[in-house]
Amino acid sequence: MSAAGFLNIIRPANAVMAGVAAVVAYLIATGTLVLAALLLFIVVVLITAAGNVINDYFDAEIDAVNRADRPIPSGQVSRNAALRYAVLLFAAGIVVSLFTNPICAGIALFNSFLLALYAARFKSMPVVGNVVVAYLSASMFLFGGAFAGTGGLISLLPLAFMTFLAMMARELLKDAEDVEGDAVGGASTLPIRIGVKKTAYCAFVFVLLSSIASIVPFWWWGVPYLVMIGIVDLTLIAAAYRALHCDRPACIRDSGASAVLKYSMFASLIVFVLSVLFLG
Repeated sequence: MSAAGFLNIIRPANAVMAGVAAVVAYLIATGTLVLAALLLFIVVVLITAAGNVINDYFDAEIDAVNRADRPIPSGQVSRNAALRYAVLLFAAGIVVSLFTNPICAGIALFNSFLLALYAARFKSMPVVGNVVVAYLSASMFLFGGAFAGTGGLISLLPLAFMTFLAMMARELLKDAEDVEGDAVGGASTLPIRIGVKKTAYCAFVFVLLSSIASIVPFWWWGVPYLVMIGIVDLTLIAAAYRALHCDRPACIRDSGASAVLKYSMFASLIVFVLSVLFLG
């Protein structure tokens, strides 16, 4: 086992990005930042990290086929150590959430149980697993908004919905990339059920719906926002379009569509921050 393995298994970039999303959500809901918002970042990073670890714990056999370089199959972290690590991270995140407010603490507790259930059971269920992950990603906006109260949570629903749709697209494409390993692991994902090509078309539809949903904040931030998010939307659509001709997992991977969707979500966060700072 190695220290690098324990760092890599939490996927620090993803965990930090999720934490930033929660803080950005609070900024959008209130138009300002307070030092206490740092609690949001800490809670989300800890619970997201725990979810990544518990996912790798249950996916050890699948990752041995699809992602042999990951910490558990590569021997950097043992499965037992990963399980203990995940429990510790979940517990720490929940404890810190108690210093926020009841709504945020409730979301943190619910998401923790959902992450564990996803890794243990829901991931192998077609569509259900994708919906869970898409919700968890969207819930970062709900969590950040909730720190400003019920009104803040409600005000972030459009951005959460847009994120949910985009993440549904990405999750479907990721499943299409991982058909071989998922089949070995006994999973029954959508691309295993209906094929890679049909799954790519489903992902494209979700991208289009997400792009349509992204228009809603135009009523808050005006034309400059529409121009910026339009660039992001076109990038998303182009990436999903590249995957439409694919009928094999390798083709989906080579298209880079999943990676583009991931970085486009980060770009969306930047657009939101710029909008609330300069257009709000």
